[in-house]
Amino acid sequence: MVVKNDMTADFLRSAYGGESMAHMRYLIWGDAAEKEGFPNIGRLFRAIAYAEQAHADNHFRELGDKKVDFSVTAGAVFGMGKTVQNLQGGIDGELHEIEQMYPVFLHTARFQEEKGAERAFHYALEAEKIHAQLFQEAQNAAKEGKDMEVGNIHVCPICGHTVADHLPDQCPVCGAKKEKYKTF
Repeated sequence: MVVKNDMTADFLRSAYGGESMAHMRYLIWGDAAEKEGFPNIGRLFRAIAYAEQAHADNHFRELGDKKVDFSVTAGAVFGMGKTVQNLQGGIDGELHEIEQMYPVFLHTARFQEEKGAERAFHYALEAEKIHAQLFQEAQNAAKEGKDMEVGNIHVCPICGHTVADHLPDQCPVCGAKKEKYKTF
């Protein structure tokens, strides 16, 4: 289904750009965290990068097969710091999506009756709430010079739902079975 409304399509492109940049930024910050002696935080960054890729994929697919060039404006955190600073960049980016971006995008998609975009924005919003919390937990440990204590990190490839340690029988956001989750 191709998006019919230009505003929702613009929001999908912007969200795609932002999620794509977050994906790459988190991979880079994950490598840096590992080099700094925080392998679990590095793994957390890589797991959340995978979730951001799932969001970008959802947004991209909702745009349909229309092949046209567009300039995409998306907010992003740039720069490399120590792990504590990079985690703050992650927290700030996730909170922007939770408090500013996705609520507006979701409301617009609902108003314009763009069901696919509504679903994609809802999936991302719910996952970003968890990502902000996990980044905060990791930052609290890193501020004390410690690595985050975490077992397996599981990510739903459909919606990006992310959970540490205990894997649910089915995704609470999209309903995917636990066998679909990717483990980091």
